[in-house]
Amino acid sequence: MPAFRLAPAVAGAFPGTLIALVTATGLRGREPWPAATAALEDLERRLAEDSWRPADETDPRVEAWHTAYRSFGTNPRRVRPSVDALGRRLAKRGALPRINPAVDSCNAVSVRHALPAGAFDLAHVTGDVVIRPADGTESFTPLGEPDTTENPRPGEIVYADTTGVLTRHWNHRDAHRTRVTEDSAHVTFVLETLRAAHDGGLLELAAGELQDLLAPHAEGTTVHYLSPPDPEATV
Repeated sequence: MPAFRLAPAVAGAFPGTLIALVTATGLRGREPWPAATAALEDLERRLAEDSWRPADETDPRVEAWHTAYRSFGTNPRRVRPSVDALGRRLAKRGALPRINPAVDSCNAVSVRHALPAGAFDLAHVTGDVVIRPADGTESFTPLGEPDTTENPRPGEIVYADTTGVLTRHWNHRDAHRTRVTEDSAHVTFVLETLRAAHDGGLLELAAGELQDLLAPHAEGTTVHYLSPPDPEATV
């Protein structure tokens, strides 16, 4: 079973980091997930009624990620944190993308609570996963672009295993190799905040909501947390 670790350099630079690791085993991604469908449709209905809007970069939860991106050399208005990009897409189009039930569940929770999220098919993860600054030699193949290879810039925060980079710009984009499909059976989803003192309770609530969406379609689910005081968890 892989471990997820928060590198000392990241813990020191971002002391308010708190990451929820929601892991599901025995996922059944090809059966109907009515609660996931309802979660997406609820957000879209509330947006259409103008009773709710997704958080934008003026929201402190998103603004903290813009500040973090700038600190490691990424322009967050050109390369946006995942929750910012997803929220802007929803606000513009009035609908969230339908990928597959597991990913849709994660997206709904992410946008609802303005927390960046990602997901990794553990069948395609090699070794442990470390959240660390890139050294510039690693390779990354973006989700949906299997013939593309990129090299993260030195200092850019990434998730990486022993084979390569699993996310760029911390949470901007996931890798193609570890993408979650309808056939993914063992998956770790991540939800993140840089404001644990303010949003730690919100993160725990969001992790519980995601676990509730996953549980009816999985053999088992667990939640672990990473933070500077507790930088490692085995999922």
